[in-house]
Amino acid sequence: MKTIVVIGAGPAGMMAAIQAAANNNKVILLEKNAKLGKKLMITGKGRCNITNIADLSEFIKNIPGNGKFLYSAFKNFFNDDVVNFFEALGVPTKVERGGRVFPQSDRAIDVVTALADKLYDSKVELRLNTKVERIIVEDGLVTGIKMSDGNILKADAVILAAGGASYPGTGSDGSGLKLAQAVGHKIMPLHPALVPLVSEEAWVRDLQGLSLRNVRVSAFTDNKKTDEMFGEMMFTHFGVTGPIILSMSRQIALDVASGKKIYLAINLKPALTPEKLEARIQRDFQKYTRKQIKNAMIDLLPHRLIPVVLNFAYIDAEKFVNAITKKERLRLVNALQKLSFDIHGVRPIAEAIVTGGGVHVKEIDPKTMQSKLVNGLFFAGEVIDIDGYTGGFNLQAAFSMGYTAGIMAGK
Repeated sequence: MKTIVVIGAGPAGMMAAIQAAANNNKVILLEKNAKLGKKLMITGKGRCNITNIADLSEFIKNIPGNGKFLYSAFKNFFNDDVVNFFEALGVPTKVERGGRVFPQSDRAIDVVTALADKLYDSKVELRLNTKVERIIVEDGLVTGIKMSDGNILKADAVILAAGGASYPGTGSDGSGLKLAQAVGHKIMPLHPALVPLVSEEAWVRDLQGLSLRNVRVSAFTDNKKTDEMFGEMMFTHFGVTGPIILSMSRQIALDVASGKKIYLAINLKPALTPEKLEARIQRDFQKYTRKQIKNAMIDLLPHRLIPVVLNFAYIDAEKFVNAITKKERLRLVNALQKLSFDIHGVRPIAEAIVTGGGVHVKEIDPKTMQSKLVNGLFFAGEVIDIDGYTGGFNLQAAFSMGYTAGIMAGK
């Protein structure tokens, strides 16, 4: 029987502890917080998007940060396995738009409670409010850990699953990266991977709280289109956020850091060609021919967006519809399909949903999740330089890495 210490009680750490204990090992799970799964509790806006039903190749595409590293981990434990795992623990699931999988209850706490109960049933020793000072390595082999109170905990294997550097209030404060670096691992520079974008344009901030669905957003870097996504976004007091904004933010954050000029263009009516959109506008104008144009677009746009679009089209909002010229109509079509604004930055890494960067994947065996530098040291989760888009891809990666690390460390 081995003694295995797992550092970090997030999704990767809890899964690793459960699997390591399955081979009749003594497993000790250390968590610096007073509760386990704090970050898991806020994922999916508190609903916990545990995975996605996409196939393997599509999954890899949705993890732009070293997704290919996860082939072996995904083959060991993939989306069907996650669903079966939680349903066996009494958490039925459902599939929503985009293949996203949630608990039927829409409650992240049900996922955390199920994992906590499984840890208890697996006889994992959980130690909360426990900080690790360093991992002890002798002659290239893990022998234990030293805790912040000075106590030494001997171990045959250590699984480091302490998270990245986003949402430090949940425990992901970068301390796990320091532990890895102290034993010789290279840490790739950290950057926000799923993070809201900042715009200083007044009209963007004035639309705070307005959500847009079924729009297409294109990103331009130094006037060259670099990305395009369809879906939902939202205006905020600092700029923009929402699923498609977050998914585009990874590269934008890197481009911002390198000083490149970035702007976004929103197509508010992506299902229509310019010709069909003009025809639609003409029908609305015929319906509201005696109204001012600001009151004639209520079927086409949210009320708060109407003056913004009219301003982009250089049309007086007080002008009556029957006085609108064809040139003005064409400018309106262009404004509706190319509503553009500059991006001036991204929110701090502490506000990022996911951290990019971390322990270099080339120093980890993808088949076992074991360090190539230190025998008996395993990694799992966001502490590794891996990041994906929204939609359940990051949690699946965490569960798959945790499963693999736990199984292999427990052998």
